[in-house]
Amino acid sequence: MKTSLILIDVINNFFHPQGSNYHSEYDVTLENILTLLRIAREYNIPVVHAMEGHYPAARSLDFEWIKLPPHCFLGEFDAEPITQVQILTGQEYIVRKRRFSAFFETDLNLLLCEAGIERIILVGVKTHVCVRATAQDGFGYGYHVVLPREAVNSNYRHLHEASLEDIQRYMGEVVALEDAIAMLQ
Repeated sequence: MKTSLILIDVINNFFHPQGSNYHSEYDVTLENILTLLRIAREYNIPVVHAMEGHYPAARSLDFEWIKLPPHCFLGEFDAEPITQVQILTGQEYIVRKRRFSAFFETDLNLLLCEAGIERIILVGVKTHVCVRATAQDGFGYGYHVVLPREAVNSNYRHLHEASLEDIQRYMGEVVALEDAIAMLQ
């Protein structure tokens, strides 16, 4: 089954100690994400970096500000990928998103369809918001959705666990890190 690894919001906002929404428990999650990324690159698995990024000129217009304070503006520190990822320009895809799902009003589905992808492995944060929204939309588009338990996280443990349970029950498969590694190899 042709697979793609999708990193969701692996950006300074969440994973850098100076990021606005950094949580130290994300450090271990990042190590696991980087392990999967290294293996995906080694086996020439398509990699997509889905990163939140809002237009600075739309500071007062973005619909997301109805529920959240303005954040992650393009060109600002929080919206940039963490340095440990080192996106491979010309080899990996970048999808900037302005809503929770990496599929909503982006070209993610088109990229995956053109590459013949059937299975998506989702890693990143927050499990109960952006990861879950992407999983649900991915399922809706007909992808086999996989979440490695150790490579997703949230600062709300109860919502993280509830989301993993719902994803396993209704949208995809929650697997151990080793199982995700095997899927990439």
